[in-house]
Amino acid sequence: MTIENTSRKINILDHKEDFIERILSWYQWERRTMPWREEPLPYYIWLSEIMLQQTRVDTVIPYFHRFIGKYPDIRALAESDEEELMKYWEGLGYYNRVRNLRATAMDLVENHGGRLPETYEELLKLKGIGEYTAGAIASEAFGQKVPAVDGNVYRVMARLLGVREDIKERKTQQLLKETVSALLPEEQVGDFNQGLIEVGALICIPNGSPKCGLCPVRKYCIAFEEEIQDEIPRKKKPKERRVEERTVLLLEHESAYAIRKRPEGKLLGGLYEFPHEEGFYGPEEVRKLVKEMHLSLLSMEPLKEKKFLFTHIEWKLKAYHIRVENPGEELLFADREIIREKYTLATAFREYLEKLDEEQQASFL
Repeated sequence: MTIENTSRKINILDHKEDFIERILSWYQWERRTMPWREEPLPYYIWLSEIMLQQTRVDTVIPYFHRFIGKYPDIRALAESDEEELMKYWEGLGYYNRVRNLRATAMDLVENHGGRLPETYEELLKLKGIGEYTAGAIASEAFGQKVPAVDGNVYRVMARLLGVREDIKERKTQQLLKETVSALLPEEQVGDFNQGLIEVGALICIPNGSPKCGLCPVRKYCIAFEEEIQDEIPRKKKPKERRVEERTVLLLEHESAYAIRKRPEGKLLGGLYEFPHEEGFYGPEEVRKLVKEMHLSLLSMEPLKEKKFLFTHIEWKLKAYHIRVENPGEELLFADREIIREKYTLATAFREYLEKLDEEQQASFL
């Protein structure tokens, strides 16, 4: 596939300087304020890009401030305690990201003098850093002339070029990435890359109609010209999530609750959870299960069913708040505040902790 294979011969490259100027000028005045943009240290850019994967900017900013307050540089991150580090990430999800951050920080201290490499090629060799992240760090932190193409940029370029092929296909992405590479300026490469990302995030939006009237480069956009913005980008229908039913046991003994650590190497590995079993259990089945755990049941209350979505799995959760007379020997019981301060509870179970807080508050009214 080449640029000429789209609906008409594209004129962006014929007007490259004007296109660059429009993106840079717009970005200068319209860009959002973000702490890693105000102080673009390589470590800050790397950390922010990892945090922003699958996560909204507004969500990331307070986490970013808290994180760098505790781990201000690569060496501090490399020397971090993993359990404590996970607490500083709690709520962002996708915990492999922070594990990779720590592993890479340790590698950088051991093999790179505690500094990030300055080239795209060397950055790609680091754990947890893919093509986009390497491009973002290399261009923003070190001024290297390389593209940083994320989902926002793929969408912007697909509409500009009028590409009707599936945007998830590798050959389609290669076309779009090559076009961005051909458009890169000699200077301010990081700002140009970020400008394209901002256009995608603020104007050429994925859901609903794009705000074409505000777009600085709409004069070069085939989708705008042909009024097919809502048809591009095209994606294959994603596979349906596999549904799994689970019964969660909120086991309480003297205001402490049972938690356990999930096995490493599995979904949510290394995080803590409330005990749960596959399948939906009725009250009598739960009573039997509690007895098998060598616990003496005092009371049991069913809670409202909820669901939690992973990328490829949907958990349907049915929970019971169960008070027991004895804590048993195989379970870890901890007060809610201790759980909150010390143990990284998987997001799927954090709502239950909040529910228990609400119940406690209601009991004093």
